[in-house]
Amino acid sequence: MELFLQTLLNGLLQSGIYALVASGLALAVGVVGIVNFAHGEFLMIGAFLAWALSAYLGVDPLISLPFAALAVFGVGALTYRVSIRHVLLAPELNQMLLTFGLGILLQNLALIWLGGNTRTVTTGYQGSSLSIGDLSVGGPKAIAFGLAVLILGALYAVLYRTTLGRQMRAVAQNRRGSQLIGINVDRVYLIAFGVSCALAAVAGVLVAVLLFASPSVGLVFALKAFAIIVMAGLGNLTGVLWASVVLGVSEALVQTYVPGGGGWSDAVFFLLIFATLVYRSYRGAR
Repeated sequence: MELFLQTLLNGLLQSGIYALVASGLALAVGVVGIVNFAHGEFLMIGAFLAWALSAYLGVDPLISLPFAALAVFGVGALTYRVSIRHVLLAPELNQMLLTFGLGILLQNLALIWLGGNTRTVTTGYQGSSLSIGDLSVGGPKAIAFGLAVLILGALYAVLYRTTLGRQMRAVAQNRRGSQLIGINVDRVYLIAFGVSCALAAVAGVLVAVLLFASPSVGLVFALKAFAIIVMAGLGNLTGVLWASVVLGVSEALVQTYVPGGGGWSDAVFFLLIFATLVYRSYRGAR
């Protein structure tokens, strides 16, 4: 029983990072209406910013987190202005090719400038742990989960308790109707896409502390974010939370109880996508 509870706790803690990444992707899909295949590369930028500030300036990654979020928000806003806004009314294939190409560009720029080696961040609390009864939690994982909960709570407060949040939800439901009542749709899109990229960057900072920074570090997390938003329903921010928990706990259970589970866990989200699509198809057929 103790092993089972420890596994559930590990999965729950991991789901915080997944929810952070997936919420940003869901925001881009739900509000802006574009599937951002470069989402993982914005996570990568956040991870490298945390590493660079720690390696060259001695700044703790948690302190650099607001800077990384603001910097990547700016990068995301610029990306929207320069490219994304011009394909919003184009066929979906054009949108996917643009963001896919953008992801390849960012990843290869990182390879050229920084090389393909992984970079690790060293902090004084990486070896720390917390005890909850008979269970133990790594200090960095607990911190990452706590920050993810706080940031996601702030995001939901903005979406449901502020004028900007109401504008985002209105634009997500009906772009033309929002324009008719005086909402600056282009401004809302810019902010939403920038926030989406900033959420990925925040997750990247936490990933740099928990794992490492590398040009390809965002790929796995982006794939899992796509799995989560498919389970939750495209653009469904509320569903992202439970879907992240399902994925995190499922991976933890497979890693613990399935022989060779470390390799099988990477396939869990594909199985979850398949099961979700079958279920949605069945409901649609009825």
